Amino acid sequence: MLAEMRHDPTVLITGASGRIGTLLRAAWRAPVGLRPLWLARRGPADILWSPGEKLPPDLPRCDTVIALWGQVTGTPEDLIANISLVRHGAALAQACGARRMLHLSSAAVYGPGTALTEDTPPTPTSAYGRAKLAMEAAVRALPRGATRHCCLRLANVVGADSLAPALRAQSGPVRLDRFAGGTGPLRSYIAPGDLAQVLRALSELPPDHLPGVLNVTAPAPVTMESLVRAAGRPLLWQPAPENAVQAVTLDGSSLAGLLPFLYLTQTAQQMIDDWHSLEMAP
Repeated sequence: MLAEMRHDPTVLITGASGRIGTLLRAAWRAPVGLRPLWLARRGPADILWSPGEKLPPDLPRCDTVIALWGQVTGTPEDLIANISLVRHGAALAQACGARRMLHLSSAAVYGPGTALTEDTPPTPTSAYGRAKLAMEAAVRALPRGATRHCCLRLANVVGADSLAPALRAQSGPVRLDRFAGGTGPLRSYIAPGDLAQVLRALSELPPDHLPGVLNVTAPAPVTMESLVRAAGRPLLWQPAPENAVQAVTLDGSSLAGLLPFLYLTQTAQQMIDDWHSLEMAP
């Protein structure tokens, strides 16, 4: 019984050199009650390893594996790599003795819509969304074992999404689509510091409390226009093309119920400030 209750604060995180991984490294630079170990194909990382290679012989024991890795762009054939990573990640978790593994999925699995819950039937419209949905299916197909697997349907992360390069730029306006009603895109977002809080809290939950899928988002969606304004960048509107999606927003009620003690930022300005604080961290 005591062994079952023991909590090991060591967390192994794959994808250390990616956009989200870089921000999380800054958020976890100070002691946070867990010991993050970073894994990547190439440095900087605590462990260098590429999926498909033989597992490192000296992997540490850890309670949790967080899979940040994944193919975001490319052809459908490139994106299918997200499925094979499930098998490699499960082998990694087993070798570390992990009791839980968190897989990063995406709001893209849903397709357009508002207040999308974990029970909303996914209807992805992009190759990336379809690849992430296939990844979730591969996770569900894993044989039952000592590791509990949870797919996190992640909202856009401020500073790590498609808008971030334009917000970082030093010249020229940020271009946004304007739709028929006169407004721009509406999305669910989460600040990177808040994502770090969520991942830490999920890594401390009893494994059997983790659901199979979970939306990870701030409590309220924000307009991309508000993020541009909060970042102090000039804005240039352009007519939205016919295939443009105006709204994709997630319902975060399940997350709030699971982690009621967390306060997550809600406004565009708070999210931008959080991101900037991490990017400027020494």
